[in-house]
Amino acid sequence: METVKIVLVDDHRLFRSGIASLINKFPQYQILFEAGDGEELSGKLTPKLKPDILLLDINMPNKDGIATAQWVRSVYPDIHIIVLSMFEDAEKVLQMVKIGVKGYLLKDAEPAEFEQALNMVSQGEVYFPEFVTRYLIKNFNQQSEQVKLNSRELEFLKLAGTELTYKEIADQMCISVRTVDGYRDQLFEKLQIKSRVGLVLYAIKNNLIAL
Repeated sequence: METVKIVLVDDHRLFRSGIASLINKFPQYQILFEAGDGEELSGKLTPKLKPDILLLDINMPNKDGIATAQWVRSVYPDIHIIVLSMFEDAEKVLQMVKIGVKGYLLKDAEPAEFEQALNMVSQGEVYFPEFVTRYLIKNFNQQSEQVKLNSRELEFLKLAGTELTYKEIADQMCISVRTVDGYRDQLFEKLQIKSRVGLVLYAIKNNLIAL
């Protein structure tokens, strides 16, 4: 089993220590390094020293979680970001989803939930608690009547709301993975969305798929 490398960014040293100890008990995961804020992270990350998953606090001095997430998404887009927070701060969650984070965890989450989130995100899925999903569905504002989608885009959008990988979606639609990537990028542009979870929320809001 390949080890998943993790970087932890949080300005509370004791919390970092506790989370690092917890993660080191999970056999599949390894802490690569820790940082106290976004600026320290940007000084440590290099193309050769980067994690698979970044655990990122929202409220930090110098460079907060939102600014840090934007920077990481632009410079290292292959790093999966899971946001950590003390609060059910739905407004900030929405900002983070638009940036393209893969998950959101409350800091008082149970260890089992923590491991579940890591497992899902490391496998290319997303992880958001129920309160996040409720809020995003309620507040995800896209004007469907102003956006015209063709039948193949609609088919892709519905399949994107399933657990299928992009390759499996390509097989089901009898097209290449590159063509699937094209549909995804077209929808990102048309709908002003930056992540698969955003596509799913759009589809739910516009009754294209059911919960």
